[in-house]
Amino acid sequence: MKIKKIVSFATIALFTGLALTACSGKKQGGNGNSSGSAKNSIALITDQTGVNDNSFSQSAWRGFKAYGKEHGLKQGRNGYQYFQSSGSADFEPNLDQAAKSGYQTIFGIGYSLKDAVSAAAKKYPKKNFVIIDEVIKGQKNVASANFRSEQAAYLAGVVAATQTKTNTIGFIGGTHGDIIDLFDAGFTKGVHDQAKKLNKKITLLNQYVGDFTSADKEKAIAQSMYAKKADIIFHASGMAGNGLFQEAKSINQNRPANKKVWTIGVDVDQSYLGNYKDKDGKKSNCVLTSVITGVNVATHDIANRAYNGKFPSGKQLVYGLNTNGVSIERGQINSKAWEYSRTAREQIIKNKIKVPIHPK
Repeated sequence: MKIKKIVSFATIALFTGLALTACSGKKQGGNGNSSGSAKNSIALITDQTGVNDNSFSQSAWRGFKAYGKEHGLKQGRNGYQYFQSSGSADFEPNLDQAAKSGYQTIFGIGYSLKDAVSAAAKKYPKKNFVIIDEVIKGQKNVASANFRSEQAAYLAGVVAATQTKTNTIGFIGGTHGDIIDLFDAGFTKGVHDQAKKLNKKITLLNQYVGDFTSADKEKAIAQSMYAKKADIIFHASGMAGNGLFQEAKSINQNRPANKKVWTIGVDVDQSYLGNYKDKDGKKSNCVLTSVITGVNVATHDIANRAYNGKFPSGKQLVYGLNTNGVSIERGQINSKAWEYSRTAREQIIKNKIKVPIHPK
């Protein structure tokens, strides 16, 4: 869920890993492969939040490791590697270093690398390049990969509408833009469709933080929504979303587990952010589900296509429910809500449900 023309989606993770300065593949760890062909090697260029961002880059790296395991390749030269950036000034040097180190297929993770990837593709026409969560047109050695996040958000809306006890639900976004629109529009449509199906009258509260980093602002928004009887809030707001989890846990610590308020995570499984102890001192968790963006699915798929000599040159690939490119976690969804979500999933795949990409 990279934010186009606003902020990189690796910034849209709740907690980021330690951002290192750009450095050589060797310094990233891994001795590489003593033998083998460089034509099957792949490299990942992160944005400034690094490979342990609990978001896009970390998911992309999981896809890399799966690819390496599948083909008997190790981390390092002639295998797979990441090049970590501390800022945008590192993008082009890291792309240069990856190309000069012999990596054949090079991935830029997030919209913020678009210009750097485009320039590198022109500079190294015999290399394959991939841009994740953006589109680069008119360059034969570049593939673009994007996600139907609105589809997974719709399923989260179906679940929320089914499980709400107060018939009040919240959505908190970071800032308005094409990517967050997907989550907002999909979730809203899912809530409204399911409310109609169940003959419920549901109030959907919708508010934006104004950025993707102000956890204090999000905490205040969440506090207000919960005070208005919302019992489930979905966020697509990056690090600011930390405020949502803080507020939910603060409320729940003074309640028995069966009276908890819920959160819905984004991009990766964020259930680990919802752990707390309830009023009775028992361990509990307030994350109902998470809306997943399968960056690992895309990187694994594109790497395999290149391995098989079928790199999608100049193509725009879109990953949705039909390819497991987006999904929701089962989490703590009850059996009834899960069944509704699975039915909706099949209807979306069969194009019987059309999910909007922009909120009305």
